[in-house]
Amino acid sequence: MDTNYHYRLSRLVRTASSEIFLIWDEDRRIGQIDLHYAIESRTVHATLLLEADLTVAVEEELLAQIDDDIVSSYLPSFEREDFLVTVFRGEEISNYTDSSGALDDMEDDRFGDDEDDDEEEDEDDRPRRIR
Repeated sequence: MDTNYHYRLSRLVRTASSEIFLIWDEDRRIGQIDLHYAIESRTVHATLLLEADLTVAVEEELLAQIDDDIVSSYLPSFEREDFLVTVFRGEEISNYTDSSGALDDMEDDRFGDDEDDDEEEDEDDRPRRIR
């Protein structure tokens, strides 16, 4: 089995029983995976959100990488009952937050913090604050 995976997985959130990762193909974001570890049932539940069209073979390769690089390090296949994944295809429409500090961080991360940037930001691309 070829284990030379090429996707970059960058963690956004980690709790005692869950994780969220962005999935990158070089410099292009192709998706996000939310993992939830149900320790009592020894089952890992995942929601994979794809932003790119992948063939079934490539999707299976990506899931194998996620299993090898992330899931098995938390709960190895010989110790778990199942790894259940639901796959969705979609696109990011917007971001929402109820924290002004988080909003500033999201804008910096998303648009960069370069004051000399001549391009105008599209207001529809900015994270929105929940009131």
